[in-house]
Amino acid sequence: MTPTTENFTPSADLARPSVADTVIGSAQKTLFIRKPTTDDGWGIYELVKACPPLDVNSGYAYLLLATQFRDTCAVATDEEGEIVGFVSGYVKRNAPDTYFLWQVAVGEKARGTGLARRLVEAVLMRSGMSGVHHLETTITPDNEASWGLFKRLADRWQAPLNSREYFSTGQLGGEHDPENLVRIGPFEPQRI
Repeated sequence: MTPTTENFTPSADLARPSVADTVIGSAQKTLFIRKPTTDDGWGIYELVKACPPLDVNSGYAYLLLATQFRDTCAVATDEEGEIVGFVSGYVKRNAPDTYFLWQVAVGEKARGTGLARRLVEAVLMRSGMSGVHHLETTITPDNEASWGLFKRLADRWQAPLNSREYFSTGQLGGEHDPENLVRIGPFEPQRI
């Protein structure tokens, strides 16, 4: 088997409107939303570390998300190519109308811009996602930012939001708050 080499595009070069899925502009800053690449794995890891109370996974896990799951993940960069936002998730194999959002992180530099919502919607508006009519995630009871985001998404998409306990503290080893399964939908893709 002969190894192949894919064209390599540095992260700073990806922070351009011609490569980005979405450009968010304001008087203070411009942000670019795009699919992640191998180069982004460590930057994603550092971003998540800077966003408590998010659980930090290994750098390797973020590299896998940036490559193996890149079609259902997104990063946001500033004009210098610094990663300031990230969303990861996947379409469930046993429920292909459902996108499971694993993690969303917005760095301090980009807070208050609506970036979390825009990251989620950028992924859901990609080709191949038109069959998705439900969004799921898990949220701890005290994570006000995540609850706020999901309530705003449900309102914006005019879709019901339901939740129930999914993983108990005991199932999570006794040292982690319980996680509620939160589900939005059904929603119509054109409402996004």
